[in-house]
Amino acid sequence: MLRSAVAQQDALPGVDQNIVESPAFAQVLEEVRQRRSEFDSLSHVPRDMIERFKQVGIYRAATPKCYGGDALAPALFLQMIERISEADGSAGWVASFGSAGVYLAALPPETLAEIYADSPDLVFAGGLFPLQPAEAVEGGWQVNGTWKFASGCKGADLLGVGIGAAGGKPRTAVFRPDQVDIVENWDVVGLKGTGSHDLRVTDKRIDERWTFIRGGAATIDEPLFRYPSIAYAAQVLAVVNLGLARAALDEVSRMAGGGGITGAPKLADRAYVRIEIAKAEAKLSAARGFFYGATEQVWQSILAGNPVTPEQTSLLRLSAIHVSQAGADVVQSAYSLAGTTAIYLRHPLQRYLRDSMVVTQHAFLSEGLYDGAGSVFLGVPPFPGYI
Repeated sequence: MLRSAVAQQDALPGVDQNIVESPAFAQVLEEVRQRRSEFDSLSHVPRDMIERFKQVGIYRAATPKCYGGDALAPALFLQMIERISEADGSAGWVASFGSAGVYLAALPPETLAEIYADSPDLVFAGGLFPLQPAEAVEGGWQVNGTWKFASGCKGADLLGVGIGAAGGKPRTAVFRPDQVDIVENWDVVGLKGTGSHDLRVTDKRIDERWTFIRGGAATIDEPLFRYPSIAYAAQVLAVVNLGLARAALDEVSRMAGGGGITGAPKLADRAYVRIEIAKAEAKLSAARGFFYGATEQVWQSILAGNPVTPEQTSLLRLSAIHVSQAGADVVQSAYSLAGTTAIYLRHPLQRYLRDSMVVTQHAFLSEGLYDGAGSVFLGVPPFPGYI
C-alpha cells in the first residue's frame, strides 16, 4: 500500500507515539472501519463507540492534568484524529471534539472541579451559532433559542450554546443534556455520522459560572491551555482531511492491480495514473509536513516559556486551511483516477469524496480565511476574530 512509502512521517519529532501505536488504539480503528456504515445510517456515532474512544484517551486528551487528564501535546492528539479519520471521517470529526477541554478551560476553576469530579473523560458538544441573545438576570442568564451544527451532541456529557459575544468572541452557556432538546435534522451529503443536529433551549436559567468566552483566557496554567484555542479548534477539524486523503490514496493503490470495466489496462500500468498518484502523494506529504511542523514549532515555543505571537497563531490557522483543501484535492484526484467504478454509492471513494467536501465548508476552514493570513504576513490588521 502507498502508506509504506510515507510511513516514516508518522514518527513526529518530540511526540510520544505510544498511544497511536498501541494495540488498544488499533482495535478501536478496526471497529470504526467495521461500523462506519452504521454511523451513517444512524446519523450519529452511538454512545458505545464514544465509550470506546474514552477508553483510548480521546476525551481526556484536553482535560487539565490537575483534574486527572492527559493534556496531550497537540501534535499527538491531531495524529490520533488523523488515524481515526482514515477509518471514517465522521468518527474522526466527532472524536476531534476531545480537544474541547481547551475551550472549557476558560470556565471558573470551581466549575471545572465540578464537571471533572466524576471523571476526566468528558464529552462536550456545542451548537454556538447563530448567536442568540440571552436576558441578563441576577447571577446569570435566561436562555432561549435554537442553534445549528452541534456535532456529536447525542453522545455528549455537556452541551454548549452561544448566547452573545464579548470582545468579538462568543459567550457560551454550558448545560447538562437533560436541559437541552436535540432537533434531529442532520440530512446531508457528507459526514453523515457526525450527528450535527440543532440544539434548542427553552427558558432555562444558567449561572454566570457556567458560561465562558470561547477563545478567552484559560483559568488553568498548563502548557496546553496556552496553545491558541481557536487555531487548535480549526486544526482538529482540518486534520480529518489528512486521514480521508490517506484512505483515498490507499484505496486507489488497492485497485491498481485490477483491470478496468472496459478491459483497459490495469491502473498501475497506465502512465498518467502513476504520474497523478506521485503528484498526489507529494501534495499530501507537503501539506502534512507544513501542518505538523507549524504545530510543533508553536508547542516547543510554549514549552520553552514563550508567549504565543500573532504570527504563530496565524501560521497554525493557515496550515489548517491549507491541509483541509490539499486533502480534499487529493481525494478528488483519487476519485477521478478510479474511473467509473467509483460512482457506486457503496464504493469507499464515494464516502471519502463527500466527507472531504464537507470538511472544507466549515467556517474555520473557508477560502476567505486566507485573507487573515495574508494580512498578518503583510503587517496589516486581520479581520476581527482571526487571531
